[in-house]
Amino acid sequence: MGGAIGMALSNMVGNLTVGKKKYADVEGEVKELIAKGDKVILKLKELVDKDAEVFEPLSKAYGLPKNTPEEAKFKEETMENCCKAACGVPMEIMRAAFEGIKIHARMGEIGTMIAISDVGCGVVFLKSALIAGSLNVIINLNAIKDQAFVSATRKEMEELINTGSKLADDTLALVISKLKK
Repeated sequence: MGGAIGMALSNMVGNLTVGKKKYADVEGEVKELIAKGDKVILKLKELVDKDAEVFEPLSKAYGLPKNTPEEAKFKEETMENCCKAACGVPMEIMRAAFEGIKIHARMGEIGTMIAISDVGCGVVFLKSALIAGSLNVIINLNAIKDQAFVSATRKEMEELINTGSKLADDTLALVISKLKK
């Protein structure tokens, strides 16, 4: 939910930018950023509920018996499948947060100065969502034996966290530099 709040802050800056003579040359782009931001907000809100949905089967799988070889095998297979599913949602959260960070980066460059601090606040929320998503991916990856899945997921996760964190930090630094003028 924090990511959705962060995205809403950028959209607020966009809405305060639209219609101002000083920003007429970027108005079309700002409107596009707002539309993209609306999609990110909706996606992040949906993912909150989806995360709870995929966790429920995993929580039940932990309680499966493993007294016989058949039960142990069934539990192991069920846990593997549930952990893979449980990785999917936080990966989607990370992707959405990254998209939001990219929107903030541009809004920080062209958005109205009267609310530019909200771009900084919003990008911090989205970086937090990115990091939180990665933590939930990591804990589930630790229980998965399928090394091809683990490797591919870890690679994408690390690219998102590294690129997204740098862009978020750069955006925050830009906002701070504009505030100090």
